[in-house]
Amino acid sequence: MNIARAKEIAETGKTVHVTFQGTPVMIQHVNEQDGTARIYPISHPEQEQTVTVNSLQEQ
Repeated sequence: MNIARAKEIAETGKTVHVTFQGTPVMIQHVNEQDGTARIYPISHPEQEQTVTVNSLQEQ
């Protein structure tokens, strides 16, 4: 996924099918300078983590 699309998804607040290593996730915030995104698994919102944007997949 590219940074612009990840940022668009994060800002809309709508549910978009995005996965990280096969797990459906929500994008909270995108850091354009670092190329990272703050995400959490939909089924476990307490498990927040920062990952590279290009490791996210839009289905």
